[in-house]
Amino acid sequence: MNVILLRHGETEWSRAGRHTGRTDLPLTPHGEEEARALSRLVAGRSFALVLVSPAQRARRTAELAGAGPYEVDPNLWEWDYGGYEGVSTPDIRESRPGWYVWRDGVVPGDEAHPGETVEHVGERADKVLARIRSTDGDVLVVAHAHILRVLAARWLSLPAGHGRYLRLDTGTYSVLGHEHDDEPVLLCWNVPT
Repeated sequence: MNVILLRHGETEWSRAGRHTGRTDLPLTPHGEEEARALSRLVAGRSFALVLVSPAQRARRTAELAGAGPYEVDPNLWEWDYGGYEGVSTPDIRESRPGWYVWRDGVVPGDEAHPGETVEHVGERADKVLARIRSTDGDVLVVAHAHILRVLAARWLSLPAGHGRYLRLDTGTYSVLGHEHDDEPVLLCWNVPT
């Protein structure tokens, strides 16, 4: 079994480097082009399971990539950035020099953005992986950078925070698989179309 990961196409906030967790933004025209380009990877393939984040940027990417019927999984929402929702790293560092989300976490936000730890993101990723591992056949997942980075770390049995080592750009794909039939590995990572 292989697990194909698609990061959604560009949004206004991803282009500007703003943390986009639960804010439901559409793709930019360029993001729609990125999503269509992912169809080369999806076309003609059969997936036993297709899971997509509830965010419109992920659902639209799945549709433009030709993912076919899919199931929305709320565990694939992006990291809840709390009080840092919509704020860029340089702006956060004005008041917190050297801040890094993977190391320093987030501050609580409003009711819609309470924030979560990387460990909580890892718990959600583990729920997704449990579904994937119980599936017979290839799986397609369409979601966001940080949740997919955590998902890959957990696939490798690493702590959720090790996702920090796996940069993931918009409109890219990655593949999780196995070596020797049972050892989880990254087959490819952050591949542009």
